[in-house]
Order: sequence, then structure tokens, then C-alpha cells
Amino acid sequence: MTKQTSEQTPTSARVSEMIRVDHAGEHGAVRIYDGQLAIFDQVPGFEETAKLIRDMAQHEQTHLDHFDQLITTRRVRPTVFGPAWNVAGFALGAVTAMMGEKAAMACTAAVEAEIDAHYGAQLDALEGHEAEADLAAAITQFRADEAEHRQTALDAGAEDAPGYALMTRIIRFGCRAAIRASERY
Repeated sequence: MTKQTSEQTPTSARVSEMIRVDHAGEHGAVRIYDGQLAIFDQVPGFEETAKLIRDMAQHEQTHLDHFDQLITTRRVRPTVFGPAWNVAGFALGAVTAMMGEKAAMACTAAVEAEIDAHYGAQLDALEGHEAEADLAAAITQFRADEAEHRQTALDAGAEDAPGYALMTRIIRFGCRAAIRASERY
């Protein structure tokens, strides 16, 4: 049996960072979908898109509820950026919806691609640590949901959005910046 170094073992501080950032990210995802629905629910002809978004939003709410519980039970301080992510998430959702269905789906595909990578890194850090098996199991399930959302968005024409490549780079960069800020603060 090999002895693990502190670099390999997630500390309670690192686990708290994971919970804080995942809570913030799931809140942001709920708000993105809220912004998209605020537009699509007002415009006739977008009922199918709104239904698709509502289904994905329901998963995100389940994820957020889980991290809300962990924030409380593990006494993890939420990010100080919560109010900013609240506004930014809604604005991103509303703006991409105003750009059209394909742009809204491009937003989803970009966000979910970044979250998939983020959750993957967290799972790598948690691998083999039985004390965090429940957290790893939740992240594994949520990661699968996020991959499904990304595929749904791609199937709905995300890559056909005008400026898809640029939009994806900008949104993914914003997600990475939000992750880093939420981990620390």
C-alpha cells in the first residue's frame, strides 16, 4: 500500500471549495435557464424550445438543491459572488435567447462542456477517498446530466448559431473565470 501525499488527498478546505463552486455553478445554470425562459415564454412559436429548456432547468434545480443542502450541513461558506452570478446568469440566458434558439442552445453547449471538464477534475481529485464517496457519486450523476444537456443542445442546432465558435470561447472563458473566483471567494 502506498502512502498518499497531501497533494493527492483532498483537504477539507479543498472539499469546501468544491462544494462552494459547484453550488455557485448550479445556481448560475438555473439562472441562465430562467433568463432564457423569460424570453421564450413570451414569444409565440417557441413552446418546444421552452419545454426543452424547462426539462434541463429541472435537472439543474435538483443539482442546486443538493448543493444547497451540502452548504448547510457541511457549513461551507457560499461564494461572495452569488449576487453577481445571479444577475450574470440571468443576463447570459436572456441575451442568448434574444439572439435565437440556436444561440440559446450554443450557450448551453458551451457551459455544459466547461462544467463537464470541471466535474471531471473534481472526480479525479476525489478518486479513492471513501470519506467523500457520497460527494463523488453526486458529482458523477450531475456530470452525466450535464453531458446529456450538452448533447441535447448540440442536437437542437447549437453549432448552427451565428458566431458559434467565438460565442463558445467567450462563454467557456467566463465559466472558467467564475469557477476560479468562486473557489477562492
